[in-house]
Amino acid sequence: MKISSPKYQMIAADIAAKIVDGHYQIGEKIYARSSLASQYGVSSETARRAICVLSHLKIVESTKGSGVVIKSYENAIKYVKQYQNIRGLNKIKRDITNSVNRQKEEIKNIDNLLTTLIDSTDRYNSVNPFIPYQVKVTADATCLNKSIGDTSFWHNTSATIIAVERNKSMIISPGPYTVFTEDDLIYFVGDENCYERVYKFLYPSKCE
Repeated sequence: MKISSPKYQMIAADIAAKIVDGHYQIGEKIYARSSLASQYGVSSETARRAICVLSHLKIVESTKGSGVVIKSYENAIKYVKQYQNIRGLNKIKRDITNSVNRQKEEIKNIDNLLTTLIDSTDRYNSVNPFIPYQVKVTADATCLNKSIGDTSFWHNTSATIIAVERNKSMIISPGPYTVFTEDDLIYFVGDENCYERVYKFLYPSKCE
């Protein structure tokens, strides 16, 4: 959103600044309305409104047929300071608006990135739905020296054993007669809660 002063206020402020800078002297007659309009490239109405502002603030005196006469240096200083303060406030408003717009864009960008991440994760999970969990058989495991069938592993955990690692070798798709031995690594798949069920089944005393 663009915030700017009306053209006639800018012209009035410019004339006041020239008075402060000494470009115009007290009592000096400046341009008629038509000349002022031509100088600033605006309509006669815009020039008239600029002179009205200066007249209202008693910076100049406008007399029909006599033109515009500079009246007050002090009032010109006050107006210039006031105008600069207003421009400063407008700049702050502009900076705040720009900052809010940037934050909106950043939030939108983050939202897009999150959507992309979620979509990518869903696609990854659909391609790799069986990333295995693993658990180690220790001396206090309930399945130690028992077969997969004897422990009713799937019935008790709803997890499917896909491999057992033993002595640096892998038993793929072990059958129901495969016996668990100490230091075996059991690889299994299931839902997101299956690891907790398997661990509680193998080590119930540790979960009490």
